[in-house]
Amino acid sequence: MATPREKLAAALEVLHKLQENGTIAIKSQEIPTRQIRETLIRNGFITEVSRGWYIPTMPDQRPGDTTPWYMSYWEYCAGYLQEKYGNQWCISADQSVLRHSGNWTVPSQLIVKSPKAKNSLLSLPHNTSLFNLKGELPPSTLLTEERGIRMYNLAASLVSCSPGLFKHNAIDVRTALLMIRDASEILAITLENGHSSIAGRLAGAFRNVGRERIADDILKAMKTAQYDVREIDPFEDKLDVAFPRERSPYVVRLRMMWEDMRPTVVSLFPAMPGISADHQTYLSKVEEIYVTDAYHSLSIERYRVTPELIQRVRSGQWDKKGNEEDKRHRDAMAARGYWLAFQSVKQSIETILKGGNSGVTADRDHSTWYQQLFAPSVEAELIKAQDLAGYRNHQVYIGGSKHVPLNVDAMRDAMPVLFELLEQEEEASVRAVLGHFIFVFIHPYMDGNGRIGRFLMNVMLASGGYPWTVIPVESREEYMKALELASAEQDITMFAKFLAQLVHQALKGTPTAHLPGQ
Repeated sequence: MATPREKLAAALEVLHKLQENGTIAIKSQEIPTRQIRETLIRNGFITEVSRGWYIPTMPDQRPGDTTPWYMSYWEYCAGYLQEKYGNQWCISADQSVLRHSGNWTVPSQLIVKSPKAKNSLLSLPHNTSLFNLKGELPPSTLLTEERGIRMYNLAASLVSCSPGLFKHNAIDVRTALLMIRDASEILAITLENGHSSIAGRLAGAFRNVGRERIADDILKAMKTAQYDVREIDPFEDKLDVAFPRERSPYVVRLRMMWEDMRPTVVSLFPAMPGISADHQTYLSKVEEIYVTDAYHSLSIERYRVTPELIQRVRSGQWDKKGNEEDKRHRDAMAARGYWLAFQSVKQSIETILKGGNSGVTADRDHSTWYQQLFAPSVEAELIKAQDLAGYRNHQVYIGGSKHVPLNVDAMRDAMPVLFELLEQEEEASVRAVLGHFIFVFIHPYMDGNGRIGRFLMNVMLASGGYPWTVIPVESREEYMKALELASAEQDITMFAKFLAQLVHQALKGTPTAHLPGQ
């Protein structure tokens, strides 16, 4: 008779083969026996999402951890819906617009239309759900598929979406509008179906985003076809900035987010002090705060470091050759890497204090910060040397976040735009807040994004003469919640307020964070 360990090994072999085939949403029929299924459930390697459907999990995950579900969400929906409806389904027009704009945030409720549906609600983990709406699908020529999700194509989603979407998801809708190449994409649908009111709304929307030619062409064609069209602007505000044509919706959306969020940051932040002529005093203050900053930044990432360990690294008493604990300990490697990266960041700040453009400097230097951050771990053979090559080559997820970081191709399109925006931005507060937020929104590295994001924030603060500002580990929950709100709902207010309060304290000379025991 097989031992429990042998049974588990056999069950894991089954799970491994499923995952090798790219299976994320696992049907009960794909697991050969009930015993194997129960072994995997009991040991925490799979969990049931809905009746007969499972997703992979890890035995050591914390109770209530949303990460496995958010990581598996879109694959689960694609697999479940294909099994249930075949090709006779698609998500709603409103949610199709969001997907076309590059917004793959996990929604609280996914609305799915199918002629086979029964207007039923399927409850899913962590307060998410899937609503099955009975209804006819648009013609197949107006449908498309991405990541296994069937949806309205770009033009059809804009024609069919609700008027409220223009007000409640303005960034997403504007991004989608800017992806339309010419009026014919819209007119092919509005002319065939006589959508005069929709044509008027879209003409106003295109004019709002600076696409005058498309707006005029829609109106002219509809009126030539004897339709009475009245142009209205469905947005609540005007878009005063002209955006260049981009092939990537992620790039358009990034620019939209920056322009939409910057007024909020400027209104909440203390005035920019300006760079002092005494560069050495500023750099000395940066050095003085190193131990406190390292302790809190590393602790935010769940490293277990002490001020004593950080001081040993700083003073050179860290002994990778004579002390096996220092050589192999993950936390010691993180502390050593933080020290090396901090030195590189100081050099970047010095360049900026001497007149260098902060966006250009950060663009040139951030890869060095990253390489220094992980160099000790490579030397100790905790990670591979190729991990220092640069930006990631695989999809990543953020623990507990509904936000799905950009895919690899989108990330590579977006990173140069981030540094272009930093280079062109006049307000240091905007460079600091949005630089940090959008860096972690993109999540360009497999690891270290939070630490590099906070380095970037402080380099941008230095470019306006603001003091180095520590985000205290005691405020981790508020910090993460603010970033999640900005990422998932494009609301920067909480994050801007959070950082503004810390910077205001630092300007007054009040420490924003303390070491244990202080």
